Amino acid sequence: MIRLRLLAGFAAGAVLALAAHAEPGKFSVEDLARVAGVSDLDLSPDGEYVIYSVSHPNKEKDEAQSDLWRARWDGSGKRRLTKTPDADEYQPMVSPDGRWIAFLSDRGDEDATTQVWAMPADGGEAEKWTNFPGGVSDFDWSPDGARLAVIASDPERPKGEEEPKQPAPIVINRYYFKEDYHGWVTDLREHLYLFEIAGKKVTQLTKGANDEEMPAFSPDGSRIAFVTKRGADADRNLNTDLYVIDARAGAEEKRVTAFPGADNDPSLESRPAWSPDGKRLAYVQQLEDKWIYYAPWSLAVVDVDTGAVTRPLGTDGFHTKPRFAADGKSLYLLVEESRVTHLSRVELASGAVTPLTSGPRFDYAYDVAANGRIAVLGGDDAHPYRIEAAEPGGMRLLADNNEWLKKRKLATVEDITFRSADGTPIDGFLMKPVDYVAGKRYPTILRIHGGPVYQFSHEFMEDWQVFAANGYAVVGVNPRGSSGRGFEFAKAIYQAWGEKDVPDVVAGVEHVVAMGVADPARLGVGGHSYGGILTDQVIARDTRFKAAISSAGAANMFGMWGVDMYIREYALELGLPWRDRAAYERVSYPFFHADAIKTPTLFLCNELDDNVPCVGSMQMYQALKTLEVPTQLVIYPNEYHGLTVPSYLRDRMQRMLDWYGRYLGVEPPRP
Repeated sequence: MIRLRLLAGFAAGAVLALAAHAEPGKFSVEDLARVAGVSDLDLSPDGEYVIYSVSHPNKEKDEAQSDLWRARWDGSGKRRLTKTPDADEYQPMVSPDGRWIAFLSDRGDEDATTQVWAMPADGGEAEKWTNFPGGVSDFDWSPDGARLAVIASDPERPKGEEEPKQPAPIVINRYYFKEDYHGWVTDLREHLYLFEIAGKKVTQLTKGANDEEMPAFSPDGSRIAFVTKRGADADRNLNTDLYVIDARAGAEEKRVTAFPGADNDPSLESRPAWSPDGKRLAYVQQLEDKWIYYAPWSLAVVDVDTGAVTRPLGTDGFHTKPRFAADGKSLYLLVEESRVTHLSRVELASGAVTPLTSGPRFDYAYDVAANGRIAVLGGDDAHPYRIEAAEPGGMRLLADNNEWLKKRKLATVEDITFRSADGTPIDGFLMKPVDYVAGKRYPTILRIHGGPVYQFSHEFMEDWQVFAANGYAVVGVNPRGSSGRGFEFAKAIYQAWGEKDVPDVVAGVEHVVAMGVADPARLGVGGHSYGGILTDQVIARDTRFKAAISSAGAANMFGMWGVDMYIREYALELGLPWRDRAAYERVSYPFFHADAIKTPTLFLCNELDDNVPCVGSMQMYQALKTLEVPTQLVIYPNEYHGLTVPSYLRDRMQRMLDWYGRYLGVEPPRP
C-alpha cells in the first residue's frame, strides 16, 4: 500500500511538472464569463489596506455575484470578506477611524431592498444599519464616523399596506419616463437623508418633485454637497447642479452652481469633492445642453460661498473623478487622451498637469489615503481591472483577481494611425491572431465602440481575445464622435451619424489590408449600442463586408423616439420628428436604404433594454428578412443594456463565432 502511494505521488508530481512547462491555452468562449469584474475601490484612512468589490459568476444560479474583498498595502493577505450566494455586496466604504466597512447589499429574502450594511474592517458578521422601505442607492460617511448621508427612494406603498394580488397599474406623468436598469420612471423620488448610526435616527433633509444623488460630507461634517436638478419640469433638460445643505433637521438647501448645462452629470460617476478647508468643490462641467454628450466633461472648481467657477484645464479635455490633495492647492483626477486614461495631478494655480501613471493603460478609479498613499483601479491590454499602488518608482500590484489569465496565451495589441478619406488622422488598434505568421492574410473583424462619445482604450477586451484565439485579426477604430481628442473631434458627427464615422472606420480596415494582415475577401463588422447603430450604417453604405453583427443597434430613429431613454437628447440634437423630418431621416439612413444592404447580419438585443430597446434590432431584422438577405434575431430574456448572465455571455460569443465563421470561412470551435 505504501509503495502504491509513493508511485501515485510520483506520477502526480510528473504530471504537475509537465503541466508547468506546457504551452498556455488560448482564451476561450468558456473563459469569457470567468473574468472577474473588480470595482468600488476604497483605501483605508491609514493606507494599510484596500477594500473592493468583485463580480464573478455564480454557476449554480447562472448569474453574476458581487462580493467584498480586502488586500493589504504590501500586496499580501488578499481575501474574500463576504460570500452570500443569494445577495450582492458592493460600494464598500471604510469608516474614518478604519474600524468598519459600510456597504450596500440586498441581503434578506427575495423581496429585500438594498440597504446600508456594516461589518468589522478585518471581516466578520455584518449587520443591517438602515431600513428604508424604498431602498438605498448611495451613501457617504461623515468625517466623525457617527452619521451617514443616505440617498433613499420613496416607497412604492405606504407603510403597512399589503402588496396587491396583481401588480398595480403603472401610472406615468413624467416627460422622462423610462431608464435602463430602472424601468419605468414614475413620481417616486430619491431624497437625501441624515442617518445617525447610534440609535439609527433618520432625518429627511430634502423633499419635493426632484431627485438627489452623490452625497458628499464637508471636511468638518457640518454640510453635505449633492447633485440634483430643480425648476419647472426639470426632466426636459440636462441641467444638473451642485447644491449644499447643512447636516441638520430643518436646514435649507443652497444652490452652488448656476451654469445652464450639466454640472456633475451623475452618469460620469464623479462624486463632488470638497477642498480641505471646506470652501470649494471640485467637479466636472460640460457645455450647454445643446451639445449633450458630445461636449467634453472638464474639471471645474466652484467657491461654495460666492459661486465663482474656475476651469483650471480649460473646456476641451475629458476629465473625471477629481479630488483635492491634502495641500488644497492641487487636485487628483483622471485625464482621458487618445487611447488612454491616466491618473494625474494638476496644480490649480498654473494648470500644470503631472501624470501619476503612464503607458498604454486605462485607469478607471483611485483613492488617496491621508498619508499620501495612492491606490489605482485600472487595466491594460493584458489585464482586466486590478488594483495597484501608484508610487514614485512605478506601479506595484496590490490585488489581482484574474491571476488565472497567466495560464492563457493572449494576443497582443498594437496602435495604428491612418487617415480617413478626407485626410483626417484617425487612431485605432490592431490585434493580430494568436500565432500570427508574418506575410499571411487573415479574416478580419472591424469592431465598433459604443457611445458614440467613448473610445477604445488600452483595456482588456475579452471578445477580441476570443476572436484572436480563433484565427481572426481584430481592428478597433476611434472614429470622429469618439472622446479623448477634444470637442471638435467629438461633435463632428452631431446630427450626421454615419456620414463621417463610417469612412473613418472603413479606412481603418483599408489600412490593415494595406499592411498585408487583413484578407479583403473575408471582412466582418460588428459592435454593441452605438457600435450596433454604426454597424447598420456601415453595411448600408458599404458592401465589402461579408458578415455583420449588430448588437443593441437601431436604424429607424422615427421608431426609437419615445421608446428609448433618450427623449431629451433627440430633442436637443435632432429636434422633433414631425417638425424636423430631414434630420431624423438623415440619421436613419440604414432603414431608408435597407435595400442597399447585402451583408448577412445577425441582430442581438436584450429584452429589458431601455437604452437601445429591441425594437431597433427587430425593425432591421424584419427589413432584411423581407429583402431575403440572410439574417437572424436573438433576444436575451430579462437582460438590460449590458449582458450579465454567464450562460448568455457564452451563448452570445459562440453565436458571434458561428456567424462570422459561416460567412468568413472559419470553422468555429464547439464546446
